[in-house]
Amino acid sequence: MRGFPTSFHLGPLVFHTYGFGLAIAAYVAYLYARRRLERRGVDLGRFGALTGWLLVAALVGARGAHVATNWSYYQGHPLRWFEVWHGGLASFGGIGAALVVGLWLVRRWWPTVPLAAFSDALVPALVAGWALGRVLGPQFMVAGGGHLTHSWIGIAYQGQPGKRVPVPLIQGAEDGTLWLLLIYLEHRGWGRVRGIVTGVAMTIWGLVRTFDEHFLLGQESHSGSIGVQLAGLVLAAAGIATLVVHRPRPRAPQSNEPTPSTPSTPSTPLRP
Repeated sequence: MRGFPTSFHLGPLVFHTYGFGLAIAAYVAYLYARRRLERRGVDLGRFGALTGWLLVAALVGARGAHVATNWSYYQGHPLRWFEVWHGGLASFGGIGAALVVGLWLVRRWWPTVPLAAFSDALVPALVAGWALGRVLGPQFMVAGGGHLTHSWIGIAYQGQPGKRVPVPLIQGAEDGTLWLLLIYLEHRGWGRVRGIVTGVAMTIWGLVRTFDEHFLLGQESHSGSIGVQLAGLVLAAAGIATLVVHRPRPRAPQSNEPTPSTPSTPSTPLRP
């Protein structure tokens, strides 16, 4: 955002403002996730280690996806692959890598906790952290805006001419609304059906992310925009599959309960 410093110096060190914003969002999400898991009786002894591995996996995956989708720039310059301080992280690459590592560690460290129950507790915290991260992160980075616009909502961003669609703020509002929806579903009792909260979050977030990338950013030649749109659709499809698998099913009658075809009233003796 133009007029707000995107970085500052402490001696020879340079710190990026958006990095501090993302760190704050990650810490808030961590505390919120601990609280939700603790309420569900999950042992938190290894949760700090899980968080650390997820962050490492997300960083490696996000950077790797960015390098892969901008290979013409990084080809022949291997040192550039590691220059994350110059920017360049692909969100879906981070999500994919963190998902693989997270599934493996949860199965290893919490083998008795149903995976869907663990994810239902964790996902709303991730969505809340993502909402806060969009507002405190990309909003204060270089070239953080979307399309050029003459609308009153336009904001000037450093590194981009003219006023731009404030995509980070829009996405923060979208993710915040999704978080409220998930909390509402839990309040209405849907949280007792394992997998529903996770499936709803995956479906809506994937579709909205695809919509934003296509209509608000639309940089098909930059940072793998087409790949982001496809990944969003894949995530939404996986969310729909999760909802189908975990959909509420009618309770099967017990052996001592009457079936719909069996009258529940005692039979009367036949008259002679």
